[in-house]
Amino acid sequence: MLDKEHIQSRGFRNVIHDGQIIGFQFAFRSNYYRGVWLSQLRPSTVIVDGETFSGEQIAWTICGKFYEQAELAQYGDVHWALLEPAILTVRKPGGLTQGFHDLEVKYAYSCSYFPPAMDELMVSISSGPLIRRLLLV
Repeated sequence: MLDKEHIQSRGFRNVIHDGQIIGFQFAFRSNYYRGVWLSQLRPSTVIVDGETFSGEQIAWTICGKFYEQAELAQYGDVHWALLEPAILTVRKPGGLTQGFHDLEVKYAYSCSYFPPAMDELMVSISSGPLIRRLLLV
């Protein structure tokens, strides 16, 4: 079951690899009613408690497949559906402490029915940041 909010409460956790906490992840659903092709996504930014993460620090898992943020533009044949939450993995050595965290996601996408020249305009008028307070246990 999906939360009404775009930033989902389920799945907010630290990521452990080879016994080390390498970052954290959370589930996030699209706010575009048609879903988007991965090539339509523009680089996202995640802000947690005022700390900003972007670029190579963020990876996406969509439909069970892992994508580095820089690779998304190459996948015009992979669709992120409205009801399929993506898992955003944020690289942060040591992860996050237990407790409440303010999580903000800024992302944009091009619309399939607008010409590419309008991408910059669409990014500037995107829906704005999506913010949620979550508990990490």
